[in-house]
Amino acid sequence: MRNKFIGIGEPGYDPRRKLRTIFSGLRYAVLSDFSVAYKVILSVCVLAVAFALRQWVDVLLILLATGMVLTAEILNSAIEALCDFVEFRHNEKIKIIKDVAAGAVGISILVWAIILVAELARLWDVFAA
Repeated sequence: MRNKFIGIGEPGYDPRRKLRTIFSGLRYAVLSDFSVAYKVILSVCVLAVAFALRQWVDVLLILLATGMVLTAEILNSAIEALCDFVEFRHNEKIKIIKDVAAGAVGISILVWAIILVAELARLWDVFAA
């Protein structure tokens, strides 16, 4: 596929190739990064319960929070891998870049955890009644 920014590569757009690339990246992230895998598993479990109870707003909220945290985790992993590729020795500037990326993940995890705990507490009340 042709890169529109730097003008290299083959012309033409193939959405199937784009989807294969997306699913390949997601598969790699889930299989190689435990922090991504456990968030997917935990979110799918809570999503299944909310979906079974027909709590559509809850399903969408959990889906949004999960998408946010997984995006942050995957971008953080990519940034760390790129930093390690560029500079494999200790470098204070690289450390700051990695720390900032980890801070973004920390914020998204906090929001995700608050939403999951609130939804689990609410779903617990539904089952307890």
